[in-house]
Amino acid sequence: MQLSKINIPKKYIKIAAWVLTIILVLLGTGGVIAYNKRDAFLKKAIAKAIEKANDDYGVDLKIGKAGFSGLSAVHMTNVSVVPKDRDTLAKLQDITVGVKIFPLIFGKVKLSEVNLNNGNFTVVMRDTLTNIDFFLKRKKKDSVTTHKLALSDIASNLLNQVLYKIPDNMQINNLMMRLNDNDTAGIKFLTKSATIDDGKLNSTILVNDTAAIWHVNGRLNPGSRKLDVMLFAEGKKVELPYLENKLHAKINFDTVRTEMKQAGFSGGDYKISGSWSIKNLLINQKRISDGDIIVPDAKIEADMVVGDNFLCLDSSSTVFLKNATIHPYLKYTLSPHKIYEMKLNAEEQDAQQILDAFPQGLFESLEGMKVQGKLRYNLDFYLDSSLPDSVRFSSALTPTNFKILKWGKTDLQKINHDFIYTPYEYGKPMRDIMIGPSNPNFTRLEDISPNFKNALLTAEDPSFFRHNGFVEQSIRNSIAVNFKEKKFKRGGSTISMQLVKNVFLSRKKTLARKAEEILIVWLIENNRLVSKQRMLEVYFNIIEMGNNVYGIGEASRYYFGKTPAELNLGEGIFLANIVPKPKVALFKFMSDGSLKPYLIPYFKFIGGTMARRGLAVPDSSAYGFYDVRLREGLRKYLTPDTVAIDTNSISGEDDDLMPPKGMQDQAKSLFDKLFGGSKKDTSAAKAQPARIDTPKTKKQMRQERREERRKQKENGNG
Repeated sequence: MQLSKINIPKKYIKIAAWVLTIILVLLGTGGVIAYNKRDAFLKKAIAKAIEKANDDYGVDLKIGKAGFSGLSAVHMTNVSVVPKDRDTLAKLQDITVGVKIFPLIFGKVKLSEVNLNNGNFTVVMRDTLTNIDFFLKRKKKDSVTTHKLALSDIASNLLNQVLYKIPDNMQINNLMMRLNDNDTAGIKFLTKSATIDDGKLNSTILVNDTAAIWHVNGRLNPGSRKLDVMLFAEGKKVELPYLENKLHAKINFDTVRTEMKQAGFSGGDYKISGSWSIKNLLINQKRISDGDIIVPDAKIEADMVVGDNFLCLDSSSTVFLKNATIHPYLKYTLSPHKIYEMKLNAEEQDAQQILDAFPQGLFESLEGMKVQGKLRYNLDFYLDSSLPDSVRFSSALTPTNFKILKWGKTDLQKINHDFIYTPYEYGKPMRDIMIGPSNPNFTRLEDISPNFKNALLTAEDPSFFRHNGFVEQSIRNSIAVNFKEKKFKRGGSTISMQLVKNVFLSRKKTLARKAEEILIVWLIENNRLVSKQRMLEVYFNIIEMGNNVYGIGEASRYYFGKTPAELNLGEGIFLANIVPKPKVALFKFMSDGSLKPYLIPYFKFIGGTMARRGLAVPDSSAYGFYDVRLREGLRKYLTPDTVAIDTNSISGEDDDLMPPKGMQDQAKSLFDKLFGGSKKDTSAAKAQPARIDTPKTKKQMRQERREERRKQKENGNG
């Protein structure tokens, strides 16, 4: 049907024209009235804002003068914001704020312009108090809202609030922003100028007066939910001295760029797509690495998804490190209980490109290594906080035609030959030990008693000859235990990992060292650079087994006056028991040289496990526990039986690298905690009040023995 053929009666046209005319007259009349009354409306709005700030937030808001500038802009002078009993938060000498009329009709405040001259924002931190904590202390309203917003709605609302506050046009001059922290020197940012003109952002910021000049430049299109902003310093790197003082971390970079490409609902979820990139990032933090870690070029193309009860980095995201790529998937579910998920997928890529993509300083011993072939990596992690024992973990680095062409700084095959091993304690070298026949304490694998070999493998790494350096079930068990204990309680290291850590790496506990350890283990095990037998032989000859006691050759002579080949079953199980914490070995003996009874469950557990595997004869008398006797020459250094010692307070192999500060009451190993101590041992503790004790020097022990003989003579004479 054509519109030209539609016949509308003239009377309806006249009625519509009259209605439209009346509406326009009413709107015009209302506009004139509102325009004439707008000063009164403004005063009322300001009074309401001041009252609300005081009642809801405990903030004293003052405005010197206020009035309209143009149709929809408000000009204010001498504005101050002072939280109750806190330092002044803000002072603005001259500010003009304009809003868009159309969004205002629908109750949305969208800024059209902001002009600010001479302002000051100061955040003051004193201990646990700040002058911005009033944001968290808003008085509760009388009405209680039972409806709980979905996270996707919260994300949408927050992003909209931020975007609406980005004006179409902006001119800021001399805006000082300070952070005063009583723990550090604080930091100051003086925005000399910042402008937004037709979506183009330019700014000049002085950091700590004249220490550096920063620029935040870019393009802003908040209406389309698009941003592209870059931060860089003029003629130097962007440095963050506040973080260095606060976190003891040195961080600097050339440029950092943030881009938001789109944002909106996709189904019931809220999705934000964008990218983040950085050039020449330098990080130096002692928990991460011994020295500087440098990332020359890194970028992530990210798809963030916010659902009703979860936050997610989607697997469509891609991380770029030089020419290598990896697809991460991270998901955090908040309710009904917390769930943590992580997946990493690196498609098959050139192995050398992957090696070259590693940040400089992360894997020092591998720097300069040349390889050929391809590599693929997959990781899958899932932890439900309500069922931590069901944790899922798998990790696989899969090679294709992979081959090492040239070593880096470290020859990973050096342990196939005689070499010098230097053990470290508390960060200091102890002595050089030759791992080879020229050392009289060096013991070949075939000359070590099976009683010790089988006991140690049973206790530390039962599947050593079957795995390729890692035991995923042990890692899963460690994750579950550590999560439930809310601290690092159990590690998942294999003998391969312990060997690499001791021979090739520094003993400092850093994330970089752990990552390097994992990679070197994979290189050695998967490329068969060292045989399992040689790895075990070296491990047995370097392992710490007491104060300045290293290797099974030294240990068997030190404790029992025997060669490693002569060790009986009980002695083998005991030496396996002290490996996790070798410095506590002597505290496990009674004064007559026999073992303390609380070790019986350990002997039964390890011995029983060995027997079930055909590695020992079944025994009902604690598998050689009663056959263990410390050699007589060491018994004089033992503490009295009445003194209870907490060996858990003495540093172990994986503890912090600091000297022990003391020993407390009663030691219990993992097996002691599983099976409990004996009645005989606990009665001794009851008879003598527990006390904090410290390791005794030889001089102190001699003085105690002299004092004890003196008392015996006096009692005998009496």
